[in-house]
Amino acid sequence: MKFLHLADLHLGKRVNGFDLLEDQRYILEQILALCDSNKVDAVVLAGDIYDAPVPPAAACTLLDWFLTQLAARRIAVLAVSGNHDSAERLDYAAGLLANQNVYIAGQFRGAPRQIVLNDRFGPVEFTLLPFVRAATVRHYMPEADLPDYDSAVAAALSACAPSAERRVLVAHQMVVAGLCPPQLSGSETAPLTVGTVDSVDAAHFSGFSYTALGHIHRAQRVGSDTVRYAGAPLCYHLDECGMEKSATLVRLGRRGVDGIDTLPLHPRRAMRHIVGPLAKLVEHPADTGDYIWATLTDPTPQPDAMAMLRTAYPNAMRLDYRPQGAEILPADTAQSVRGKPFASLFEDFFTQMNGRPLTVEEARAVKALREEASK
Repeated sequence: MKFLHLADLHLGKRVNGFDLLEDQRYILEQILALCDSNKVDAVVLAGDIYDAPVPPAAACTLLDWFLTQLAARRIAVLAVSGNHDSAERLDYAAGLLANQNVYIAGQFRGAPRQIVLNDRFGPVEFTLLPFVRAATVRHYMPEADLPDYDSAVAAALSACAPSAERRVLVAHQMVVAGLCPPQLSGSETAPLTVGTVDSVDAAHFSGFSYTALGHIHRAQRVGSDTVRYAGAPLCYHLDECGMEKSATLVRLGRRGVDGIDTLPLHPRRAMRHIVGPLAKLVEHPADTGDYIWATLTDPTPQPDAMAMLRTAYPNAMRLDYRPQGAEILPADTAQSVRGKPFASLFEDFFTQMNGRPLTVEEARAVKALREEASK
C-alpha cells in the first residue's frame, strides 16, 4: 500500500492581507498529479484542513473539489480535525462520505476512529485521533488518573484495541521525542506549548508502523523515521521565505514501512526576502509574481516606498528598513517588543530608521511630546 501524508492545508488562509486560495488550488492540483504518478492508494490529512472554524465558502468549495477528485480516482481519504478546524462541522455528512471511502474523524467521542483498508498483504488499520485536549479525554474517562496532556493522549490511544498487525496513526498534536521539541515556524499558532506540559511523548506511538502527524509546519521526523510531521504544503509566514515544501509518500510492505520519500512541492508564487536599496530592488525585478518581503538598506526612509515596490512586485507583502550597518532584526519582532515602555520602543525605531540612537536633546523632545499627547 502507498499513501500520501499531508497536513495543515489551512484552506482559506490569508497572509499579510493576501488571499492564498488560488495558490492552494494550484498546490492541490500538484498533489493530485503526485497521486497519479505514484499510484497511491490513500491520502492522509493530519488536521488543520481549514484555517478557521468557520471557513469562507470558497475554502469549503475547494475542499469539496479536492475530495471529489480523490474519490473519482478511488483513492481513500483518512482525515482528522486540527485545532484550527471546527470538529463538528468536519463531521457533517461523515457517514455519507464514508461510502465514497472518505473517512473523517472530527470530534473525539471517547476512542479514536479505526478504519481498515486492505492491500495484497492483508489489512492495514488507520487509527484517526483528532486534535484533543486533556479535559475532553477526562470527560470520557472520569475514573482514570490523567494528570497531564501526555497521559490523556496515551489513555485515548489505549481506548481502542488493535485490529491488524500493520497500523497507521493519524494525529494532530504537539509531539516531542523525549525532551526534544520539533522545529517550529512562524505560522504555527496557539495552542502550541513547547516542552513537557502540553506535549505528547512520541514513545506512545511505538505500536504503530507509521505515525502521520499534523500541527507543525516544517516537515520533519520526531525521534524516528516512522513518526513524522508532513508540514504545511505552502509557506504561511514570512519567516518561512525560501523553505522547501513537500508531501510525504509512505510505502507499506508485508511487515510495515518499506520506504518513505519526500516529494517536493513547487508553489505558484514563491515567498522571498529581498534586501537592498529601493532603487536597486525595483530596477530589474525578477519573478515579479512572487510574494515579497523587502528590507530596504537606504539610509533614510523613502517616500511611497511600498507603492514603488509594488509597481515592480504587485504581491509585495511587507516592507521594513535596515540601514547599512544597522543590527539585523528578527522577521517577527512582536515577541521582542512586548512589554517595552514607549520611550524604549521609540528609540529602537529611531535607531533602526536612522542608523544612530537619539541624542539627549531629541530624547527630551520625544518625552515632552509624549506627555503633551497624553494630556
